[in-house]
Amino acid sequence: MPSSTTLIFMVIFCLESLAAMLQNGFVITVLGREWVRCQALSAGDMIMTSLAVSRFCLHGIGILNNFLASFKFCYHIGYLNIFWNFLNNLSVWFTSWLAVFYCVKISSFSHPVFFWLKWRISRLVPRLLAGSLVICGLSSSFFVIEQAVNLEMINSQNPHGNCTAAPAVLTSRYYFLCNVWFMWLIPFLLFLVSIFLLMFSLGRHMGQMRNGRPGPGDPSIQAHSMALKSLAFFFIFYNAYFLSLIISAMKITPIQSHWHWIREVLTYASIYLHSLILVLSSSKLRKALKTKFSDLCAASS
Repeated sequence: MPSSTTLIFMVIFCLESLAAMLQNGFVITVLGREWVRCQALSAGDMIMTSLAVSRFCLHGIGILNNFLASFKFCYHIGYLNIFWNFLNNLSVWFTSWLAVFYCVKISSFSHPVFFWLKWRISRLVPRLLAGSLVICGLSSSFFVIEQAVNLEMINSQNPHGNCTAAPAVLTSRYYFLCNVWFMWLIPFLLFLVSIFLLMFSLGRHMGQMRNGRPGPGDPSIQAHSMALKSLAFFFIFYNAYFLSLIISAMKITPIQSHWHWIREVLTYASIYLHSLILVLSSSKLRKALKTKFSDLCAASS
């Protein structure tokens, strides 16, 4: 029986995951309706929709995975880990492509490479998304082999499927290092470079506007200042998520420990807050959110 502390964090984890699924479901609904209505999506909205779908499924798998692990259903955990690994890798890559896309579209660098990317980025987005799917699928196929070997080891050591007498389902150190370096670290570095370049470009442009049109109340300066604050929060929450991923993959704490659930709460809270910043930074999604709240208020009154 879990302790009271563990139960509290289990409830918090479940509530925040459901809230995140509702949030990503809202993004999918709004952008999906636009896709049906216009028969097309802009490149940025395409990445946002793909990211929302991957995170919606990631939170659902996360709930199932953690609760089945708590009740020691090892056989089912192995298969769920495969889907979680695939969706998590997709989410990491999609987040990086979104940062790259905004960096190229918004930044004001005069280097020829940026001019070429500004002209090509919208056409490259579908290929980048498809390439991410292929890469994550290949990574997950290797993960399937690792999980199959580990499940065979567990079943041979304990045919009753009781996790207490068998080792946890583990990936090999080789797979872990490859996954961290290629599937996590490369997109993370892309994200860092894109965010730093974009923040530098916005900061420089805001300084130029202040010199040309002094006054903190200027709408353009306020818009750029808000964009910089959003990027700062975007950077903090994504870094927290990436750090939580590394700690979680190292499996420092057992699943029954309340520290495991604290870590899970912090990890999925970072994803939720990161997605929230994306929603609040999009004028289209903010408008849809205000309309939804207005309809709910009108219906309740």
